[in-house]
Amino acid sequence: MNKQNIDLFAEIFETHNEYKGTIIEQHIQKLRELDEYIPPMQSFFIVTNTTTQKYPFVSKNFDYALGLNREAMSAIGAPYWFSHFHPDDLPIWMRVLEDLMIFTMTEIPREERAKLSYTWNFRIKNNKGEFLNVYEHQTPTYFDELGKPIIGIAHQSIVGGGEQRPIIATAKKLNDNNEYETLFYKNYSQKLLTITLTNREKDIVRLLALNKTSIEIADKLSISNHTVNVHRKNILGKLNFDNTKELVQYCLVNQLF
Repeated sequence: MNKQNIDLFAEIFETHNEYKGTIIEQHIQKLRELDEYIPPMQSFFIVTNTTTQKYPFVSKNFDYALGLNREAMSAIGAPYWFSHFHPDDLPIWMRVLEDLMIFTMTEIPREERAKLSYTWNFRIKNNKGEFLNVYEHQTPTYFDELGKPIIGIAHQSIVGGGEQRPIIATAKKLNDNNEYETLFYKNYSQKLLTITLTNREKDIVRLLALNKTSIEIADKLSISNHTVNVHRKNILGKLNFDNTKELVQYCLVNQLF
């Protein structure tokens, strides 16, 4: 299978035409934008259903990226997928999901929850028995009567080998300027440099990693250009980097945003 011949963004809309013209399409477009600024990765979509514990849609290049069985993902579901998690990562990942749901249900108004996008990372064993790091964006697409997300679309990317990385979870909200704002950030493993940053500073670093200028960042976050520059100076000071290029390289290598 030639990965270059697969447009996973076109594939998801061909299968789920109902996403077109909704906020879900906006979330997916943000993922497409992200792919333009980071090194090429082996990526795929999975539609998740927490009620049935099945995956009704799995991208074709799931086979290419991991060599695992798409049919088993649909038919067996979670038991098949979980059996490939690194045993050290699975319990942490379960805690991540619990924390994010508690945060969502207690801190986010029901009408705002469709604007959320969650991220986390973990290690998965491929068909060769090798563990690979996976970075996931999860966007809720359906909520139960209590407003709890139960169906979502997950964009997953292979981001290196099986080296142990800090497991980090975030919740971001798509604002009126079509830009993500960080609402929740937690490092579940070893301490990273960015633990000292505020949520606003994390938003600015993420936009810098997308090659945005201070003026563009100011516009997206509805703050002044002067405020952005003050934040940039403070960020470099907190993290002990000499310049923005070093900061962005660090964040991209560690898949922090």
